[in-house]
Amino acid sequence: MNKPILIQYLIFLKQLIKGDLGRSIVTREKVINEIMIRFPATIELTLFSMFIASFLGIFFGILASLKPGSIVDTFVMFLALVGVSMPIFWLGLMLIWFGALYLGWFPPSGRLDVDINLNVITNFYLIDSVLTGNFKAFFNSLYHLILPSIALSSVPMATIARMTRSSMLEVLNQEYILVEYAKGLPKRRIILRSALRNALIPIITVIGLEFGFLLGGAIMTETIFSWPGMGRLVYDAIMSRDYPLIQGAILLSALLFVIINLIVDIIYVFIDPRIRY
Repeated sequence: MNKPILIQYLIFLKQLIKGDLGRSIVTREKVINEIMIRFPATIELTLFSMFIASFLGIFFGILASLKPGSIVDTFVMFLALVGVSMPIFWLGLMLIWFGALYLGWFPPSGRLDVDINLNVITNFYLIDSVLTGNFKAFFNSLYHLILPSIALSSVPMATIARMTRSSMLEVLNQEYILVEYAKGLPKRRIILRSALRNALIPIITVIGLEFGFLLGGAIMTETIFSWPGMGRLVYDAIMSRDYPLIQGAILLSALLFVIINLIVDIIYVFIDPRIRY
């Protein structure tokens, strides 16, 4: 700490190349170990939320694009506007109050019930429960994912729905789509194979960008639902001013975001072969 800032930064980069992110000020454990314990919980929540957001967002976007200006279109766009505008923390609190406290249908916090035993291998509870054949833990873990996933997926779902509608409307007005209708091809085939495939490029782009939003939104969601992931880890580190842990978590999140966008670029090639050239 008594060395110049530039020297400290160079030392940090040297240690970073070795995979050494330092030690936590609070626990004195290696930062990389602290992160790896919490990282699977966040990835599990983020992927499940992204699946919900992508599936429902694309579905409602297609539904709205088929009848532009109709009641269905207006209703979907209204829901999308509400989804984009709604604060995650407020939605999370309302889900806990209504789904967990009022109805009693869902657990309000955690990844597993206290009476469920699971032999942890990878810290991905869904994977571990399948590997160990503990399907009671599998369904219980899936059950705990529902409320936080709904809260976390609300904004990406709305954004994906709006982009899907816009992209589908543009494609549906192309001449080759009108020709397929004139040939009498089944509507489902035209929508899913011809229109949706050609509309996917901007949709996939938005999904990749929204993944970064999910990583950021996980801090609030995991805090509200007491989810033991990276978001909760960062929150606790900020409150205790554990700077090495904050740096490590942010670096890993940034790296993951870059990897996701690289995967998106690779997917482009399979969707539109013209991009290869």
